Amino acid sequence: MALIHRIDQTFYLGYVRNWDDIMFRRRILEALSADSEILDLGAGAGIVEAMNFQGIARRVCGVDLDPRVESNPYLDEGRSADAGKIPYPDATFDLVFSDNVMEHLDEPETVFAEAFRVLKSGGRLLFKTPNRNHYMALIARLTPHRFHQWFNKRRGREELDTFPTFYRANSGSQVRRLASAAGFAVERIELIEGRPEYLRISTPTYLVGLAYERTVNFTDRFSGLRIVMIASLRKP
Repeated sequence: MALIHRIDQTFYLGYVRNWDDIMFRRRILEALSADSEILDLGAGAGIVEAMNFQGIARRVCGVDLDPRVESNPYLDEGRSADAGKIPYPDATFDLVFSDNVMEHLDEPETVFAEAFRVLKSGGRLLFKTPNRNHYMALIARLTPHRFHQWFNKRRGREELDTFPTFYRANSGSQVRRLASAAGFAVERIELIEGRPEYLRISTPTYLVGLAYERTVNFTDRFSGLRIVMIASLRKP
């Protein structure tokens, strides 16, 4: 741990746990106002503190298949429901956002269409998700769900909060295709590589992750291999 801490201080000073969620939070804050009604798509039990927007937006709603969403402390209203059948009327929300949800969607085209339906004209769909072309997503696609639960438990996440992955809305081309089919305009797709959290479990793996991070950030020609994807889509 001493060597891991030294790498942190030398190469990733200023990074904190869940740095990508904090980055995503900034993007959401840029897109909302005090009058906004917003929907957290896949809100879950409320385990990511950065996704708490109570007191910032006028109303914060959330949906998730996990029944714990109904007691999520970050929501004004949580409903247990499928993201492909959002239980709200047309044109309800100014902003729909999702944090690490798109990789779990079996039928993303249905979810994109539903997000479009519940957004007001000019509203945005913002989401953060792993890039399927990154090595961690490749490993995830080649290994069983039980391995994902074991690995995430080593990183401090309970097995109950590790869900099956499909990676059907996790590349730039996939997102553009899904957005176009639903009627969205793509405003921006960002690809970011930061501190290699998944390899920060030992010094040797951390050094491998460091070398990879420096390589893909050396030039934008390698941007398609960065792990964090943040997309902003707008309903006309």
